[in-house]
Amino acid sequence: MTQRVKLYFFSHGPLLTTITVFILAYIIGAQLYPAMQKPQAFFNLFINNGALLIVGIGMTLVMLTGGIDLSVGGVLALTTAASAALLKIGVSPAIVMPLMLIMGTALGCIMGSIIHFFKVQPFIATLMGLFLARGLAYIISLTSVTIKDSFYKDLALTQIPIPFIEKAYVYIPSLVGPLLLIIAVFIMYFTRFGRTIYAIGNNEQSARLMGLPVGQTKIIVYSISGFCSALAGIVFSISLLAGYGQFATGLELDAIASVVMGGTLLTGGVGNVVGTLFGVLIEGTIISILQYNGTLSSWWTRIGVGILTLLFIGIQSLFYVRRKHS
Repeated sequence: MTQRVKLYFFSHGPLLTTITVFILAYIIGAQLYPAMQKPQAFFNLFINNGALLIVGIGMTLVMLTGGIDLSVGGVLALTTAASAALLKIGVSPAIVMPLMLIMGTALGCIMGSIIHFFKVQPFIATLMGLFLARGLAYIISLTSVTIKDSFYKDLALTQIPIPFIEKAYVYIPSLVGPLLLIIAVFIMYFTRFGRTIYAIGNNEQSARLMGLPVGQTKIIVYSISGFCSALAGIVFSISLLAGYGQFATGLELDAIASVVMGGTLLTGGVGNVVGTLFGVLIEGTIISILQYNGTLSSWWTRIGVGILTLLFIGIQSLFYVRRKHS
């Protein structure tokens, strides 16, 4: 094996492993439950996990810098509650949606600024952001608020047929995640900002000595994560046509698990958003298998994801050590 092939294998090994696990899990599920063999069952993974994919993309950027964002579930819930409340009193969706995105971005910017300027650990800063967002959501309403806006209903119910595949479709909100993924891939691989993110994750001190805008980049990354959380909140509220502070409880842990299963190191510097996509699909496949089974508790999803997350952390460590000594 040549040095170049070895380097490629060690660099992309975790991603290839994630893709392989997803394919195997889906094939096993399709063999056990023939309903999963229908094309629509695959596209349902994007329909049911659209919000998680969006949040996971933002989380990936944060974790590539060596940070973490525990506020994503709270910001998502706050977005749904605030959106529903504003729509209920007659505010136009054209105002509500941009306002929610601005709110999410601002919360992310505040947390990023606290982390950078006050040297607060990301875990603590974003945990406080989670508590703040959940608290604000419950201040808005202690109960679920139904969304009756016609524009939201049209977005929620309009089906987009999949070309060349009979009886297969997705909904409009389901397209947001894949589109955002394409944008994120471009940013990470074809812009100076993306290269700076990787540099910070590999060695923040070296990035500073190279003259890279470390502080500015970290603040922007957390702002992007807040934006993604608010965008996911909009998608979530459209899909369920409701807003509630209890929505997406534990989503931050699902997002972290998806990112880790996608091959992103917890220490930063290694990983990509494409891997996060397949991490999300693995979670969605596990849930689908349990739903088709119908007799197993939903907690088996947590067990499966937990085992796979530990497995992928071990695989990452193995590839990282082998690459370091190669």
